[in-house]
Amino acid sequence: NLKNQLLTDHGHNPLMKKVFDVYLCFLQKNQSETALKNVFIALRALIFKFPSTFYEGRADMCSALCYEILKYCNSKLSSIRTEASQLLYFLMRNNFDYTGKKSFVRTHLQVIISVSQLIADVVGIGGTRFQQSLSIINNCANNDRIIKHTTFPSDVKDLTKRIRTVLMATAQMKEHENDPEMLVDLQYSLAKSYASTPELRKTWLDSMARIHVKNGDLSE
Repeated sequence: NLKNQLLTDHGHNPLMKKVFDVYLCFLQKNQSETALKNVFIALRALIFKFPSTFYEGRADMCSALCYEILKYCNSKLSSIRTEASQLLYFLMRNNFDYTGKKSFVRTHLQVIISVSQLIADVVGIGGTRFQQSLSIINNCANNDRIIKHTTFPSDVKDLTKRIRTVLMATAQMKEHENDPEMLVDLQYSLAKSYASTPELRKTWLDSMARIHVKNGDLSE
């Protein structure tokens, strides 16, 4: 049946890719508040029914979803920020359940990578609105009684702390945006701090490479 087709290869198949791309398209286009809330509800159902798509095998769909949800965590509408934060929490919490309440490493990593990418792509991320969304995610973890006695709440706190560290480092970079050497030094420090996380280290090294190309420092 259709569900089995969608679950082929842990959800990494052409049919699921098409279905997921439809959801992604709804997130990438400007929608009304009501439409967006319905998209968020539909995404919860998709994550719940097909968790392996996001937590097994390749990380591309989990990565794309984290990126788009995080953009809405910076929305001007507080209701959308709340809904997006709760959806991101649901994605992390579901990941934790999927591993038998051991960890949510997959989502944790993809959220950090997405934040790093968003800093370059979205103006104003990291301001008060985004900070409020991080607080909502923390509150969700602290008020979730079912996982109160697990490592999950402290892991969520660690994730939001890491995000804030990246945002602070980025604010410093903003101050030195007209000083390419200082900017690259800051990015290199950030890349080094993620030596144990190759994907994230690569994100910052890629960013450094773009600065070198922009400034014509090809030998670097």
